[in-house]
Amino acid sequence: MNLTERDKKHLWHPLTQHQLYPNHLAITKAKGAILYDDKNNEYIDGIASWYTCMYGHCNEYITSSVYKQMQQLDHVVFAGFTHEPAIKLSEELIKILPENQEKVFFSDNGSTSVDVAIKMALQYHFNQGEKKGKIIALEDGFHGDTFGAMSVSGLSVYNGPFEDFFIDVARIPVPTQENFEHVKEEFIKLITEHNVAAFVYEPLVQGAAAMKMFDGNLLNELIKIAQENNVLAIADEVMTGFGKTGKNFASEYLEHKPDIICLSKSLTAGLVPMAITSCSQKVYNAFLSDDIGKGFFHGHTYSANPVACSAALAGIELLQSEEIQGNIQRIIKSHQEFDSKIKKHPKVKSTRQKGIIYALDLNVEMERYGDLRYKLFNFFMENGVCLRPLGNTIYILAPFVITNEQLEKIYKTIEKALEIL
Repeated sequence: MNLTERDKKHLWHPLTQHQLYPNHLAITKAKGAILYDDKNNEYIDGIASWYTCMYGHCNEYITSSVYKQMQQLDHVVFAGFTHEPAIKLSEELIKILPENQEKVFFSDNGSTSVDVAIKMALQYHFNQGEKKGKIIALEDGFHGDTFGAMSVSGLSVYNGPFEDFFIDVARIPVPTQENFEHVKEEFIKLITEHNVAAFVYEPLVQGAAAMKMFDGNLLNELIKIAQENNVLAIADEVMTGFGKTGKNFASEYLEHKPDIICLSKSLTAGLVPMAITSCSQKVYNAFLSDDIGKGFFHGHTYSANPVACSAALAGIELLQSEEIQGNIQRIIKSHQEFDSKIKKHPKVKSTRQKGIIYALDLNVEMERYGDLRYKLFNFFMENGVCLRPLGNTIYILAPFVITNEQLEKIYKTIEKALEIL
């Protein structure tokens, strides 16, 4: 029995209706930007395995750093103890985060980093005697699958059965030049008429909303209004963080910096799960008290796992290297050249790019997880390219180490895919 058949016996996969799509391709190894299946077929990983393996799969610099750490300290509870990898990671991360960030709190994944941020925001006000329970979030945002993260997300395809159980969230439209005055008015009204604790947003790019990109100047103004009214700004940089937008963090494009930032995915270079929620000194200070109950009583068993910290440290070092920074600029230029050609195609409705993130919308209506989307996915895989369309959007978010030849194959495969629609 092969791996695909064995898989069916016990495994339940994410984002899958198993009645319709029971088969899953077995991947047995990976290196650089290439995945290999159990028949040794090659696939270019055009999405860096959900935006995680940005320095390439099985990067030897990262795996060797992790191996060394495993020989020294595998894990120790982080309540009451500390260790060098966590301390060093906090030091190196604060150096590259927006300048107002001072403290880091560890958890397990992107969803939990958002849950931590929401709890921080709610308790920040509670500790100061303020009862603020409402969160403002952007429509079509996606922040994760745990309940707090789901509550501030706006994609009902994921959240439908659970919406009656969410925390109190008000959603506003993504700001555009056309709607901004209306959005601003609605935003101010919510803040003045309700007890709003925080404003949660994905800066500049909404990943799960098919890489929807929006004007940073407009977002900047909303953040300014929020902070002037003692509403904490929470930037979900789980997807955008660590170089993907052309800067270390998307928040660097904005004048007004978030009070809290959520990080995961490429934080540990795709090697092991870990998340961080960072915050300003102002937020942290609200938890300092002689009253033990005002402490932040949230903890994950694997918080600040030393092995995960060592992977993150190696990733940050690579991110700042001349080679990776050069690769980022090379990929940006390559996407721009492809865009100048493909955007004129009659089956392409629109295109957009931020840093190494590139997306094109098709002139075709299709469901997010419908048959046509799976037809496209299968076509890409049959041609040796791993891309996962989101509705009628095809996007590329490949590892920083992808070669020009591999990028060219992705582009040509997309062009061929347009002919089958």
